[in-house]
Amino acid sequence: MQKSSIISADSSKLLLGKTVEELKQIAGDLGMPQFTANQISGWLYKKRVSSIDEMTNLSLAHRSRLKEKYIIGRNQPNHSQTSTDGTVKYLFPTSGSGCVETVYIPDRERATLCVSSQIGCKMNCLFCMTGRQGFSGQLTAGDMLNQILSVPESDTLTNVVFMGMGEPLDNKDELFKTLEILTSGYGFGWSPKRITVSTIGVLPGLKRFLEATQVHLALSLHSPFSAERLSLMPVEKVWPMAELLNLIRQYDFTHQRRVSFEYICFGGLNDDIRHAAALARLLKAIPCRVNLIKYHAVPGIALPASRPEAMLAFRDYLNTQGIIATVRASRGEDILAACGMLRTHQETSLEKP
Repeated sequence: MQKSSIISADSSKLLLGKTVEELKQIAGDLGMPQFTANQISGWLYKKRVSSIDEMTNLSLAHRSRLKEKYIIGRNQPNHSQTSTDGTVKYLFPTSGSGCVETVYIPDRERATLCVSSQIGCKMNCLFCMTGRQGFSGQLTAGDMLNQILSVPESDTLTNVVFMGMGEPLDNKDELFKTLEILTSGYGFGWSPKRITVSTIGVLPGLKRFLEATQVHLALSLHSPFSAERLSLMPVEKVWPMAELLNLIRQYDFTHQRRVSFEYICFGGLNDDIRHAAALARLLKAIPCRVNLIKYHAVPGIALPASRPEAMLAFRDYLNTQGIIATVRASRGEDILAACGMLRTHQETSLEKP
């Protein structure tokens, strides 16, 4: 794949990631008519241009004025790896000094992109390589949209999931800008049904998410018992799952929006019928789906993976209790692209072959 140089610039000077209201402000500041904001957003998000010169319905004078202050802010991936199962992992430079990983997952008629929202993560979940990396910085809306626009498979994507590096609701302002642009008429014009945001449960961000959007929610649980969940996920101490579930019960998930619960299975720790029964009781009043996920080993962490038959028994028990449960197929493990395996550092070489 052809490599690109990193754009390292003041994000306020990048057009990608700007809402139409922000573009109206830019137009006004540059002495351009307000309607040019809609023209610019059309070029950015519908026609997906990479340069201001391509915005041919803007006058030469307006394009020149725009170029004096702004650039588009598109970055091509610097590196890719392809799994034996067809999954592709891309390494993207960001508008700052870091980089993130993005995963493309083809699956028959579906083509899903797993998007990152932070460089690293603050949450320090025991089982996650991204968390062990630590936190290096927030992505802008432009950084998140660039992942969607700049993968070679961009035009074929059917779904986007914010399940990559970072905790999306710990970067809520930029996340909500991204979701607005993806679902608005001036932006991508996507149905919210094409988008899922995954969170471990940042309560203030979750409240805003449920009020302000209609995209799907995926909440990571990994145990129905608070003390056990705390041993895996420090966030349980600050925002207990009991509070998260009480909030979720206040919203309607029977029509357009869907809620699912992510549950990584650890052998002998959380994968027996006692746990399945407790989880069924916990979720009884919530129309939902449970995704059971294979644990992918993290170096230095002594957590065993569940046996396949234990995961199937767990799934079958939940189904008998009226809760739709599936075992998620593991994708991209051989290239470290599976759940919990994404990891980069600022010093990652972008010239790696």
